[in-house]
Amino acid sequence: MLSLTSRKLLLRTPHLRTFTTSSVYRQVAATATPASIPKKRPIGAFRGGLFGFLLGSSVSGGAAYLYLLEEYKVSNELLTEDVEALRTSIQRVEAYVRRLEEGIEVQKSAVARKK
Repeated sequence: MLSLTSRKLLLRTPHLRTFTTSSVYRQVAATATPASIPKKRPIGAFRGGLFGFLLGSSVSGGAAYLYLLEEYKVSNELLTEDVEALRTSIQRVEAYVRRLEEGIEVQKSAVARKK
């Protein structure tokens, strides 16, 4: 236990004194002036909600745009491949029709020679 003289010494020296929480808050409140605390403009619920809504809408709109752009590119490539496949099949049919026409002409000329 502390003796009476050491206790008085502790009470006289402020840097050795123990503080309670409420005394610290009182000292801080006494030393702080309203001019030293910067005034912050609070973000209200309406402005925060509006900002969040616009940010979310922009992000989701951008993501949807990128998704649709990628889907457009894929479908465009598939359509181009289908058009190329159609072109090659048309060329094969044209070649087949030419061979048939040539065969028909050969048969007509053979029939005409016999008569």
